[in-house]
Amino acid sequence: MSAVLQLDVIRKTYTRRNSIVSALRDVSLQVEAGEFKVVHGPSGSGKTTLLLIAGGLLAPDSGSVKVSGESMYSLTPEARAAFRARGIGYVFQQFHLIPYLSVLENVLAPSLAQTESSNGNTDEIRARAAELVSYFGLSERAAHSPSELSTGEKQRVALARALLNKPSLLLADEPTGNLDEKNAATVIDYMKEFAKAGGAVLVATHDSSIRADEKYELDGGVLLHSDRRRDSERP
Repeated sequence: MSAVLQLDVIRKTYTRRNSIVSALRDVSLQVEAGEFKVVHGPSGSGKTTLLLIAGGLLAPDSGSVKVSGESMYSLTPEARAAFRARGIGYVFQQFHLIPYLSVLENVLAPSLAQTESSNGNTDEIRARAAELVSYFGLSERAAHSPSELSTGEKQRVALARALLNKPSLLLADEPTGNLDEKNAATVIDYMKEFAKAGGAVLVATHDSSIRADEKYELDGGVLLHSDRRRDSERP
């Protein structure tokens, strides 16, 4: 089976105060369809940099990034953005919901440019958004603005938005970092359901309690396996 996400020997450095910081050092990782994988590490370990590179949002200094067989950084910026909109869902820790839009409109946000610039089926897209709002238990909040939502509800809206275009790859940066234990478990369960349905999921987190098909530890830019056991093999 070919990997949905394939990272090969990724390097990324930053220059800070006249010194060079190695954020990622020869990082290689793959996630196949149906897999839920976790990269664990402390703040500043390079987790967000890894996800940004994987999602086509930040070019590495060297190395290869392929999503569904497409070499992300061989594409023009415009083509990469279009590919990302179709094939990659990204969940940010800070949600990034649009404050003046309703829950339903926030979920629909990824489709707006697409429907305005093409003959996309608006009714079909709106039906998909309404289906996601219902699936995430947000139907009674559909007309509410983000300021009227709890933290857990905001994260569910962000996750619904990431899934609108039926991506093959879901990337989540500290998706439980602002949530209590119950809401955190709910969000992780939703992402695992996405993986069970054939999606590929990569989560970056400092939460070592999240169970996954495979876990990695990232520290000082170096990625190591920390756990290869599947949930079904755990006591």
